[in-house]
Amino acid sequence: MLRTVVLSAFAGVVIASGWLRLERPSDDALRVVALVALGIAPALAPRAWARAIAAVVALVGALSLAFFVPVRGLAPDGWHFFGRAASRFADGFADFYSFRLPIDPGLHVHMHMVLLFAAFSFTLVVALAVAARRPVLAMSCFLVGAGWPATLLAGGHEVARGVVILVGALALLAGLSERTGRFAAPAAGAVALGAIALSTSPAVAKPAFLDWQHWNPYAHPTRPLSVSFVWNGRYSGIRFPRKVTRLLTIRAPQTIGTYWRATILDTYVHDRWVEHFWRDTPLERHALVPPAARAPANTVQQDITVDALADDHLVAASQPVGFNVSEPEADVGQGVAIALGGLKRGERYIAWSYVPKPSVEALVRSPASYPRALTRRGRELEVTPGVDTLPFGTPGRAAALERRLVGPLSPYRQLFARALSVVGKTQSPYAATLALEQWFRTTGGFTYSLQPPPTPGLPPLVGFVMQTQTGYCQHFAGAMALMARMLGIPARVAAGFVSGHFVNGEWQVTDRDAHTWVEVWFRGYGWLPFDPTPGRGHIAAPYSAASPSFDVSRESKLMSTVVRGGEVFGATHVVDDRTPHRGRNLHSQADVGVRGLGAAAPASRGHSLGRFLALLLLGAIAAILVAKMARRKLRYVTRDPRRIAAACAHELADFLADQRLPVRRGATYGELRDAVSEHLAVDARSFTDALDAARFGPPGGAGAAARRAKSELADLKRRLRRQVFLLDRARGAVSLRSLGLG
Repeated sequence: MLRTVVLSAFAGVVIASGWLRLERPSDDALRVVALVALGIAPALAPRAWARAIAAVVALVGALSLAFFVPVRGLAPDGWHFFGRAASRFADGFADFYSFRLPIDPGLHVHMHMVLLFAAFSFTLVVALAVAARRPVLAMSCFLVGAGWPATLLAGGHEVARGVVILVGALALLAGLSERTGRFAAPAAGAVALGAIALSTSPAVAKPAFLDWQHWNPYAHPTRPLSVSFVWNGRYSGIRFPRKVTRLLTIRAPQTIGTYWRATILDTYVHDRWVEHFWRDTPLERHALVPPAARAPANTVQQDITVDALADDHLVAASQPVGFNVSEPEADVGQGVAIALGGLKRGERYIAWSYVPKPSVEALVRSPASYPRALTRRGRELEVTPGVDTLPFGTPGRAAALERRLVGPLSPYRQLFARALSVVGKTQSPYAATLALEQWFRTTGGFTYSLQPPPTPGLPPLVGFVMQTQTGYCQHFAGAMALMARMLGIPARVAAGFVSGHFVNGEWQVTDRDAHTWVEVWFRGYGWLPFDPTPGRGHIAAPYSAASPSFDVSRESKLMSTVVRGGEVFGATHVVDDRTPHRGRNLHSQADVGVRGLGAAAPASRGHSLGRFLALLLLGAIAAILVAKMARRKLRYVTRDPRRIAAACAHELADFLADQRLPVRRGATYGELRDAVSEHLAVDARSFTDALDAARFGPPGGAGAAARRAKSELADLKRRLRRQVFLLDRARGAVSLRSLGLG
C-alpha cells in the first residue's frame, strides 16, 4: 500500500506540474491537489473490482471539480451533468489549436478546465497501473502524461524537467518489479546522465522535435504555411501556388459586407501606389468619420482568428473603428492599425466596423464638399508628389491639372483625358466614380490576366489603360483611384481580402481571396468601396461595391439623368451590368499580386497522436534491445573460460526467462538442459557438455571448450527459435524478465 501511494503521488505531482506549466499564472493549487488525490484514491482499493468502482466515482468528482459542474446536476437528469462537462471539454480542447501557450486561465477558462482534467486523467491511469503492479503500462502512461505537456511549451529548465521524467519512469519500473536486479541503479544513473548529455547537445536538443501544437486528430495534418503580403503596388505579374491556404477565420454576420481591409495605399509615387499613413488630428478625424460611425449601436463586431497570415496589419471590415487585441497595438492613421509584435498563428482579436449601406439616390445627392483634411497639399487629391488637383466641380480644374502634367509626367495627360471621356459631364462625384467602375468592369474591353504584357516606355498604369487593357486587381484598382483623383475626387487603393466563404456562421478567408479595390470618400458616409476588377472571383456580376442592395437597372436609369455624354452613362448609352463581359478569364481564382508565400520557419512536420505513440513504442523497444545486447556483450568481456561458460549459461537462462519458462535464478547446467528438453523438446546435451568442460574440465582444454560452448549456444538458440512461434519470439525479444524487471 505504501509503495502504491508513494509511486502514484510522485507520478501525479510530475504530471500535474507539467500540464500546469501551460498556463500563467497558475493560482488554482487547491483544486489541483484535490484532483491528483482523486486520481490516486481508486488505486488504494484492495481488489480490482473495487478499484474500478472507485475510479468511476473519482471520475464523476473530477468532472465536477475540473469543469465546474455541480454534482447535484446528476439528479434527476445525469445527461445534463455529463453534457455540460463534455461541451466545455470540447471547447477547451479545440482552443488549443487557436491560442498560443502559455494561456491566461482567467481569459481561457475552458482551456484551464482541460488542463485540470488532463492532470487527473493521467494520474488516475498511472495509479491504477501501479496498483495492478504493471510496470511497463505504468511507465508508458507516465511518459505520455508527463512528456506530452513538456513538448508543448519550450523553456524553463528543460534538462532538469527531462531528467525528472526519466527518473520517474525508471522509478516506476524498479519500484514495481519484484526483482530489481543489480543493474537497476547503475542503469537509472546512466540514463539520467545520458539525458543530460543529449539535452545539452545542439545536434540533438531541437526546440520542436515533435510539433504537438499542430496535431489534429480530426483531420490529416498538413504542412503549416505562413502567408505574408507585400502591400505596395506591383504590376509585373503573379505566379500563384496551387495549394489554397486559409489565412483567417472571421465570425461575423453574413450581411456584413464584401471586403476585409488590411491597409490602404494612399500615395502614388514612382509610378506605383504605396502605403503612407497620415496622423490625423482629432479635429480632422472628427471631420472624416461619419457621425453614425461614432455610435456603438451602428458598429458590427467581428471575432477574427489568425490561421496562416504572417503580417502585422489588423484585418477588419471597412470602416474599422476599434480593435481589441492581446498584442501591443498602434493606430497608424486612416483607420489602419498594426500589432506591434506581429500577428501569430492561432491568435484571436476583436474588431468593430461601421458598414454603411446608403441608397443610390443618397449618394447621387452627396455634394463635392470635402474637409480640409482631404484637400490640403499631399493628401487624397495628390496625383503624384508635388502635383495636386482641385476638388471635383471646381471651375478651371481640368486646365490647371493639364498644365502640371508636363515633362516626365506627360504620359499621365493621356490617362486624364481618358478619365474625362469616360465620365462625361456631371455634377455628382458618385456618378463619376460609378462611371469609372463600370467602364473598367464592363464597357472598356479590359481583360483579366495574372501575367499582363509589359508596357515599355510608359508607366505601368498608363500602359494598362491606354495600350494593353490587360491586368489584375492592382492594375484595375490603381488606375481607377488615380483617375478619380485626377477628376478631383478623394480616392485611394485599399488592400486586403474579399469576403471568402461563409460556413457555419464564419467567414473563411484564404490566400486566393487577397484583393485590392478602391475607396472613395463621401460626405455623411465616409470611405466607401468600389471594385473595378471585372468578374472578381465569386462575387456576382450585377452589383455595385458601394452597397449590396442596389438595383442595377434603376441605378443605370438614374445615372442617365445626371450624366451628359461620357462612355458609360451617356443619354444614348444606358448600361445594364448583366451584359456579358468582353474580357476573358473573368472567373480567375486569384487577383493577389501583393503577396509572397513561403513555408513557416522552421517548417513544421505534420504528426498525429498515433504516430507519436508508435514512435514512443519503437523507442522503448530499441532501448530494451540495446540494454539486452549490452548486458550480453559485457558478460563475454573476459578471457577466463569459466566466466565465458557462465556467460553462455546466463544467455540461455535469459532466453528461457523471456519465453516465460520456469527457470530459477542460478539454475545448474543440468537444470537448464532439462528445461529445454521438457518445454521445447530440444536436445541441449552437447551444449551443457561443453559448459562442463569449460567450467570444470582440465585447464589445458578449458579455452577450446569455452569456444565450443559459444558455438553450441548459437546452434542451440537457432533450434530453439524454430520451436517458438513468431509472436512468442517477438514478445520474448522485448520482455523485461531477463533484465530482472519482469
